[in-house]
Amino acid sequence: MEFWALIHVLPIFLLSYPFAPVNANIEGDALFAFRRAVHDPNNVLQSWDPTLVDPCTWFHVTCDDDKRVTRLDLGHAKLSGRLVAELGKLERLRYLELYMNNLEGPIPKELGGLKSLVSLDLYHNNLTGKIPPSLSKLSNLKFLRLNNNKLSGRIPRELTKLGNLKILDLSNNDLCGTFPSTGSFSKFSEQSFKNNPRLEGPELMGFVRYDITGSCN
Repeated sequence: MEFWALIHVLPIFLLSYPFAPVNANIEGDALFAFRRAVHDPNNVLQSWDPTLVDPCTWFHVTCDDDKRVTRLDLGHAKLSGRLVAELGKLERLRYLELYMNNLEGPIPKELGGLKSLVSLDLYHNNLTGKIPPSLSKLSNLKFLRLNNNKLSGRIPRELTKLGNLKILDLSNNDLCGTFPSTGSFSKFSEQSFKNNPRLEGPELMGFVRYDITGSCN
């Protein structure tokens, strides 16, 4: 009788237990995809072992009590290579600190899925391409620093929806057109946009439409 009772209880136990490890494996896979995409001359990612159950024991990774990744601290780590779309799977990530490296290529649009993100610091890299409009989905974002890269194209007007944004720095890029001056952008001075030679200045509401002020690619 006790054997059959155990058989009935076991599936319930198995269903209730594995969620944290499954999430941890997904996040570990996402971080390891990033490791494979970068060159790491100082071996700062040496502890990132994909055979471990979760990435919370890896250096430069911080997790919460549920063993979900909340911080990635790799500023000034001399990493080169590219960002990967898999980083967008870190659903509880609050701080993505990859500043002062040699990262190149585009900012993946998938980073717009990091709904918990408070700080996105990608400054002082060699990132190219356009700023993804999907970053406007980061409703908790307070710090957006993309300065000192090689980003081009227009500043997405959708970013003005970031109501919690306190710090914005898009300076020292190759952005063009005008910069938004409404919504959350109304509190930022031209210092946030300086040293973009093709940037014409703030949009003139009621006089010049944001999307037709000359060619901009």
